[in-house]
Amino acid sequence: MSDVIKAAWRDYLLQLQLHPLRTKAITAGVLIGCSDVIAQKISGIKKIQLRRLILMMLYGFAYSGPFGHFLHKLMDIIFRGKKDNQTVAKKVVLEQLTSSPWNNMLFMIYYGLVVEGRGWGLVKNKVRKDYPSVQLTAWKFWPIVGWINYQYMPIQFRVVFHSFVASCWAIFLNLKARSVAIKKA
Repeated sequence: MSDVIKAAWRDYLLQLQLHPLRTKAITAGVLIGCSDVIAQKISGIKKIQLRRLILMMLYGFAYSGPFGHFLHKLMDIIFRGKKDNQTVAKKVVLEQLTSSPWNNMLFMIYYGLVVEGRGWGLVKNKVRKDYPSVQLTAWKFWPIVGWINYQYMPIQFRVVFHSFVASCWAIFLNLKARSVAIKKA
C-alpha cells in the first residue's frame, strides 16, 4: 500500500510542477468537497446534499485554488521571494488586510446566493450581521497560518497548505455553529 501512496504522491508533485494552476484548482475543489461532506455529517444531515457539495467544490475549483495560485505568485513578485521575518510579517499583514476580507465577504455572498439559493436582500442582511464577527475571528487564526505558509512552505505548496487548513477551519466552524444551535435548543 505504501508504494501506491508514494507513486500517487510522486504523480501529484509532477502535476503540480507541470500544471500548477490546474493542480491547485483541483486540489482546492477536492479539499473543500471533503470538508463539506464532513461538515454535513457533523451537522446531522443523513443524506449528503449533492447539490451543495458540487457547488462548494466548484467554488474551490473555480475561485479558491486559482485565487491562491495568483496571490502567492504576486506576493513573491512584490517581495522578490524574500523570507526574512520582516518580509514574512509584511506579507501576512498585506494578505490579512486585502485578500482575507475580500475572500470572507465573497464566500458569504456565494454561499448565501448560490449554495443556499437565498435572495440578495436576505444575503445582504446576513452579511451585514455576521461579517464583522467572521472577519474578526479570521484575524485571530489566519495570521498564524499565513506566517507558517510564507515562512516555511515552498511556493508550490502554499495553496495546497492553505486549502488543507481552510478545510479543517470549515469543519471547526461547522462544529462551532452546531454547538451554538444545540445550546439554543
